[in-house]
Amino acid sequence: MASARPTTAAGMATTTDLTVEEGRLTEAAPQEILRRSGFVVWPREFARGLARVSTYPQASRYVETEGRALWRRAVDRAQGRGPAGGDLSRDDDRPLYWARLGMSKELRQWQPGFGLSAAQREALLGSLERGSRGQDSIELPAGKRLLRIVVTGFDPFQLDADPRRSNPSGAAALALDGTTIRTASGEPARIEAAVFPVRWADFARGTVEHTLAPYFRRGSRQVDLFTTISQGRPGRFDVERTNGAWRGGYPDNVRESRTETVPIPPGVPTVTPQPQWTTTSLPYARIVAAGTGPYPVVDHTAVTEIPAGGTAPVERPDGPTPGSTARAGGGGDYLSNEIAYRATLLRDAVGRPTLPGGHLHTPVLEFGPDNTDPANGQVTDPVLVQNRMAITRQVREIVTVAADSAAESARDSAGDSAGGTEAGTS
Repeated sequence: MASARPTTAAGMATTTDLTVEEGRLTEAAPQEILRRSGFVVWPREFARGLARVSTYPQASRYVETEGRALWRRAVDRAQGRGPAGGDLSRDDDRPLYWARLGMSKELRQWQPGFGLSAAQREALLGSLERGSRGQDSIELPAGKRLLRIVVTGFDPFQLDADPRRSNPSGAAALALDGTTIRTASGEPARIEAAVFPVRWADFARGTVEHTLAPYFRRGSRQVDLFTTISQGRPGRFDVERTNGAWRGGYPDNVRESRTETVPIPPGVPTVTPQPQWTTTSLPYARIVAAGTGPYPVVDHTAVTEIPAGGTAPVERPDGPTPGSTARAGGGGDYLSNEIAYRATLLRDAVGRPTLPGGHLHTPVLEFGPDNTDPANGQVTDPVLVQNRMAITRQVREIVTVAADSAAESARDSAGDSAGGTEAGTS
């Protein structure tokens, strides 16, 4: 991610470089998506508000408020509240992505009348990112008679190949944020959601851990179930059994490549020494058997490892062998595997290894068969919308199945505790 470039001895930013992602805003597809969703107004209004800001504390409050407002507007649109703002399907995740970039572009190029250091600008950009991704507005209620669930999605990616792309995991996050489902036994379950960037550097700085740690730790608002979600393979869902500590180097949304062991930033809970593998604690067998929708759901167990004492990678269909070194988890060696690894490692680091959680890969979201050419195709079509909505509905059903299992486990644990107390006092 490009940062502000100071050009004076005092360190005040007078010029800035746009990021690769922001540079794509001039392309036709992003502009059409913004116009046809009504989100084209957000960067413009944001810039007008910035022009009225006269101090850094005022800027900090303004950016935080506007970032959160963008997230809330995207959630409201996805869930049918307020005007649609255009003719794009309400379930579309792309307006949020491109509007965020429009706002970050305005903020990166803003030259206020007061001195703004490069560090202060980066802090404002970070606040905009967190707020507009739902990362700092996760609100899990307290109480014992409900379940608390966190789901996460991703931005669109591979946009150099096709800037029209949508990510069904992000669409599912918008559709689920702040909603309540009922388990089979009647307990309410509150879902809170956030989305993450497709950028290696943000993950290395700990964006996943900083977002999730407050809710993974034990307390009155602790999460009872989590699932990270991303787009995976064509025509199927995968519940990824094992996650690996390896980055395979595929370019991210800013065209950066990282090939290395997953770096754990200082200051976040972790396990020492760093494990090569972590494992899902989602009820995968129950999810696979449940018949949650039109797409098959697979218990995906394959990994790629370097066996203990070996030098060459080997594919293992049934998971890693003892002492092996990770080269790809069930979810591969990209950021979908990494978010699963980081979230389940955090689960273990805070002492909650039985907390149900793991990674769900959705089917690949594809355009209709007559709309596959990025150069001449339309930004949306009925097949795209139908498939994205079907994926979102099935994600909701899968989460509900996992919540049913978590509710049963909680009741069993409560019964065991009550039984133990009675035995101890007899």
